[in-house]
Amino acid sequence: MKTPAINTKIINTLPVLISASLCAYFVWRFNKEQYFAALILGIIAGGLVDLDNGLTGKFKNVMFAVLAFAISSLAVQFTFNNPIALPIAFTVIAFVFTLLGAAGTRYRTVSFGTLAVAIYTTLTHDPHAAPYLNTLLIIIGTLLYTLFTLLAHIVFPHRPVQENIAQAYDALADYLNSKASFFDPDEINEHDQQQIQLAMTNSRVISHFNLCRNALFYRMRGQHRHPRTAKMLRYYFIAQDIHERMSASHMHYQTFTQQMSHTDLIYRIQRLIRLQAQACRQFAHNLRQNTEYADFPKLARATQGVMQSLDYYAAHDTGNGASPYSVQRLLDNLARISQQFAQLGNPDIQSLTTPSEQTRIQALDNNNFKTAWQIFKQQLTLKSPVFRHAVRMAIIACVCCIVVRIINSQHLNDNDLSLGYWILLTAVFVCQPNYSATKSRLLHRIVGTLGGVLVGSILPVFALTLVDKLAIAVIFVSLFFYSRTNKYSYSIFFITIQAMMNFAIMGFDVAGFFVPRIIDTILGALISGIAVYYLWPDWKYISLEKTSTEAIQSNAGYLTAVLDELQHGIREDIAYRAARRTSHDKAAALSSVLSDMSSEADKHRDKLEDGFMLLKINYSLISYIAALGAYRDKIQADSEAEQQFLATFYPAASQVAQLLQHIADSSESHFQAALNTLDEQLAQLHAQAEAQSQSDPSSHITQAQVLTRQLSMMRELLPECYTALHRQLDRAQRQTPQPPIRIQAA
Repeated sequence: MKTPAINTKIINTLPVLISASLCAYFVWRFNKEQYFAALILGIIAGGLVDLDNGLTGKFKNVMFAVLAFAISSLAVQFTFNNPIALPIAFTVIAFVFTLLGAAGTRYRTVSFGTLAVAIYTTLTHDPHAAPYLNTLLIIIGTLLYTLFTLLAHIVFPHRPVQENIAQAYDALADYLNSKASFFDPDEINEHDQQQIQLAMTNSRVISHFNLCRNALFYRMRGQHRHPRTAKMLRYYFIAQDIHERMSASHMHYQTFTQQMSHTDLIYRIQRLIRLQAQACRQFAHNLRQNTEYADFPKLARATQGVMQSLDYYAAHDTGNGASPYSVQRLLDNLARISQQFAQLGNPDIQSLTTPSEQTRIQALDNNNFKTAWQIFKQQLTLKSPVFRHAVRMAIIACVCCIVVRIINSQHLNDNDLSLGYWILLTAVFVCQPNYSATKSRLLHRIVGTLGGVLVGSILPVFALTLVDKLAIAVIFVSLFFYSRTNKYSYSIFFITIQAMMNFAIMGFDVAGFFVPRIIDTILGALISGIAVYYLWPDWKYISLEKTSTEAIQSNAGYLTAVLDELQHGIREDIAYRAARRTSHDKAAALSSVLSDMSSEADKHRDKLEDGFMLLKINYSLISYIAALGAYRDKIQADSEAEQQFLATFYPAASQVAQLLQHIADSSESHFQAALNTLDEQLAQLHAQAEAQSQSDPSSHITQAQVLTRQLSMMRELLPECYTALHRQLDRAQRQTPQPPIRIQAA
């Protein structure tokens, strides 16, 4: 059964709107204004820890969350009036739960929510109420939200994964458009910048692919999958195939575009890729509207037209342009992509309804408690970035508690005390594991808070009734959840107004909160900024050489996986997909580091030059390996000559993988020796390929020539890659250099 075409963000907001409305009705009906803030904060906490899991996963999440919420809230309640015990309690909570977040997405999400609940408890503390009441109200709010999010999941079980798939195809469209720019003869001199832009766009594609994997994983653990889930899985696999084929590179694009600049073929290729990008966007739109994807007639005509243009080009080839067969290999990939779009309207899902090695998806996180405990123990060292961040959060929590107590002891009254804990709220919510992310949040937090407090302070002028205040609180908490995933400053603006209404409903004079609230926000942001800047600052440029090394080395695993399928037949199993994903994930991490460093280009100019060079080299390596991957279904070993060639090819390709794997820890002499061995193997491959070509003059180009060319293009990149990477490593001034590893000829 098809679900209505409702925006996924609206579906995700509905549980908040309904549960908050029920709380508002309860408060109005029974005159329990003092309960409203705690109930709403419980709903917010429930929303913060909600994950797109199946029903079983959601039940596990809420059980874990309620237990953690109860512990943290009661700890704060019973220590609230103790000036020594409360900072200790917050220190322990911040440290333990931040560290627990290393165990996976579920634990990280619940840990953040638990810390938020501890802070919410200070904001809603009532010294005249029973100690357990505040905690109970927060948990009731959480359970109420969970009830309606479970109902939403039952009614709209597939909408979240549909939205993830749609976003992946939107990102894929951007990637295709970036790739199309390579085939613009008027922009040949912009090739380097185009390559960097393509790598950055690729990072967004990989990020959305990972979200799709996560969403699909929790819907595929049964023995018999829902046909809708199987269909989403097929869409995901098609997107991956399109991405790999579009990533594939069979030539140097700059040279190719220059050679083809006076033909119509280059423009037809560009137009075809742009139409494929358009088809991606159309399919994403169809997914969101829950309508069937229809064949794209323009795409079919463009594919046929570019093939006819190739025939004309080959018939009039003068030898001055690109090899017709090189163009053929490119167009074969583009034609296969067009075929994949044709399958989107009626995907074959029969083979996907039951689990198999080819259709299994690997979990992003291991949610097993035993495994989580092992990961937790492994983080108990200063070498762990998570441990350092946990210590940083603990110090921030302790300092904020002390600052609030000091300020309160000087001149704040009891009503102002709860407001003072906005310092802690701001500091904890703003603080991120690295300086760049924290700096970004600081600005958004201050701007959003300033606007929210200004509007919230003005609202009481209108002599609002209780119903008005409740309605405003419900509307703005819903807007907070609607905007929090992509508009951080807007979400802070909305939640600040909602918080002001909470206090107004409880009877506080919010008109006088403007100045204290702004001061609290600035103090909290200042404490967080100082902590991130001085306590083990996680500067992105420090990790550049490590990230670059991991990105380059990950290509060894990808190449090895491709070689395995070339040798033993195409399987597209989980091992192959995992190797491909790792390579792209590491490339995305490198793009992210360089993007953060680019905001301070003057400071990191010398590092950025080598960094972007390695980014371009790494992406070229991925594209050459992907081209081999796209050849997996065409490999032939029928003749004796082909078998002899492959017997030489596989060791040479393995040598490339070895060079990539040990490129960082190999001395220059050992690297050069291994490179010389590779050159000898390539010379032998070239000779065999030439011999095959001469034995079959009717063939434009042989399999041997195709495979040899791909290895040769990889080999061209290795010296420059080694030099740039080792400049980074030397610049980092490693204190304890490791002995070089000898690379044995494969």
